[in-house]
Amino acid sequence: MSYFETYVEEYANRMGDWNMREINYSSYYWQDEKIRLRALREEDWETHFYNRFDTPARRLLECAVELPPTHEESKRFADSFSGFTMAHGRLMFTIEDMHGSNVGAVNLNSIDERNGTFSIGIQIDRDHRGQGYGTRTIRILLKYAFFERRLNKFNDAVLEGNEASAALMRKLGCVQEGVRRQVVYTDGKYHDLLLFGLTKEEFVLKEGLKSV
Repeated sequence: MSYFETYVEEYANRMGDWNMREINYSSYYWQDEKIRLRALREEDWETHFYNRFDTPARRLLECAVELPPTHEESKRFADSFSGFTMAHGRLMFTIEDMHGSNVGAVNLNSIDERNGTFSIGIQIDRDHRGQGYGTRTIRILLKYAFFERRLNKFNDAVLEGNEASAALMRKLGCVQEGVRRQVVYTDGKYHDLLLFGLTKEEFVLKEGLKSV
């Protein structure tokens, strides 16, 4: 394909997006008053690439220091998780505010249909932290997991020292169920993992919902 043909195709694709009918979100499930979840798009690779430079946050999320990011890896990431393919056992979403700005990503993972357990991974971009987006996002996924997937128990492990995530778990009503001592090595020493859990019944009581 020539440069001109490529340009024409890209221009047509952009025009197609601009001419789409306006979406009515009034009854959309994947939102609340402040945030909205959507599928990953090809262009989301740039946000993933940008976030990889936030080493402190990535260390708390991945429990390790990652190698320097590349455009190629970030593009593969966006491509592999687009379309809800459950790549690597994760159902991945992009988080947007009500202005359509990308504010982070979240995933439903470690789903055990037989025993009804699951986990959630989330990163809010550093430019958008402190606005409650994490709590709102996880509430949406908990509601989906408990009431649409018939799952029963949310489990999470928080790296020792990650005070923001531990506070988020407690805010959601999670119970600290234990500590796995010295199981993560990073930053020159061994760290504990704090284990949190939340059952569907506890979520229903915490949120004042009607159980089904």
